[in-house]
Amino acid sequence: MTNLSGTNLNRREATGPKGEGRDSPSTFPKYPEYKDSGVEWLGEVPAHWDIQRLKRVLSQITDRAAERGNPVALENIEGWSGRYVEGGSDYSGDGIAFQEGDVLFGKLRPYLAKVYLPGRSGEAVGDFHVMRPCRYLSPKYAFHQLLQPQFISVVDGATHGAKMPRVGWEVMGNMPFVIPPSREQAKIATFLDHETARIDALVEEQKRLVELLKEKRQAVISHAVTKGLDPDVPMKDSGVEWLGEVPAHWEVRKIAQSFNRIGSGTTPPSNEQKWYEGGSIPWVTTSELRETVIVETKKSVTEEALSEFTSLQLHPPGSLAIAMYGATIGRLGVFGVSATSNQACCVLSGGRGVSTGFVYYWLLAFKGVIISLYATGGGQPNINQETISSLRIPAPSLEDQQDITAYLDDETSRIEDLVEEGLSVIKLLQERRSALISAAVTGKIDVRGWQPPAGSSALTEATRTEAV
Repeated sequence: MTNLSGTNLNRREATGPKGEGRDSPSTFPKYPEYKDSGVEWLGEVPAHWDIQRLKRVLSQITDRAAERGNPVALENIEGWSGRYVEGGSDYSGDGIAFQEGDVLFGKLRPYLAKVYLPGRSGEAVGDFHVMRPCRYLSPKYAFHQLLQPQFISVVDGATHGAKMPRVGWEVMGNMPFVIPPSREQAKIATFLDHETARIDALVEEQKRLVELLKEKRQAVISHAVTKGLDPDVPMKDSGVEWLGEVPAHWEVRKIAQSFNRIGSGTTPPSNEQKWYEGGSIPWVTTSELRETVIVETKKSVTEEALSEFTSLQLHPPGSLAIAMYGATIGRLGVFGVSATSNQACCVLSGGRGVSTGFVYYWLLAFKGVIISLYATGGGQPNINQETISSLRIPAPSLEDQQDITAYLDDETSRIEDLVEEGLSVIKLLQERRSALISAAVTGKIDVRGWQPPAGSSALTEATRTEAV
């Protein structure tokens, strides 16, 4: 069983006493003397540091790779961490040749912060600036400075192109670049390698916990809607291979027999403002089906549209909607207000002998199975109203369905709170990581006296740096 209390422990590790983590910039000393950098977003830097244009310390490499090997594309780089991600497409054409010690900067959509420091030579495929540090610039230090949040923000603000924004070399090359003495560069790089790796490990731990919680939520739902709440109840074969056994007293109900109305809707022509302007009737699309109660919609339609288009049915609060097409297929939502919908939603209303909540949780539990067995089409799979109407749902009495729904409301809410807490810890850690990088590479903190813990790999690197 998942230890759900683990999130609180990890939050304490992330925040430390009084909300300050051990890696918070405020826990490190400052340099004794600073000077104005002359760059607004950099602010003050240590008095003995230099500031150069990026192109003075990082040369752009444009040579095409003579031989194919070790291709690296944007999709292979994890944003903000610079970690390599396996997989990707087959690449055609020649990439830009890079060697160990070069730095790759994703020039397409710079806000994604895709920066990579390769450990061996290869070819950069696609939208990269390939840069080679000069002899007195540490590649690792350059890597961390290129991931500084303010640097990314300024570069992103100078992109060209609306749909596919890119940063050109003229802008990139003229960016200010902070240059500490070589020994300090190495120390800062070693410090950041160690501290960001520790933070990244905590982030991965939280992500695993979040995934375990989501799996637990799914398991709790599946068990309740197929086995009920009584562990000692006699069971019988459901007659459905993928469903297995269900309680012996449960009855099988077709969705078509369980709701007074099953329908969808339509999309009035957008070039006719009279169908939308001033409308007061919520109009639900599949983008609003997110396992929640829907009380507001992005668009509303007018009374005139409702009377003009007979396929625009007004469904009462408590109606259950299912997305039937494309990327949103299988998404669910419950109407919290009277609303209509577009043609991609199948809406069930007026339950007869069934709890809408029970059917909602049942469909949620078997969303993947239903899509894999009944959806048609290739890249854009879809299910239709007839398929949904013909689904057979084993269910107990209405009273038991309501008890199961209430139980699942409580259990899923509790788990979702833990998921949200885990996600907030991840966000906090990522913010801490960015703040630490920014503070270190701009000299807002002095890490010259920092020493890695005994036994860490960074200790060897730090010792070697001190000897240089």
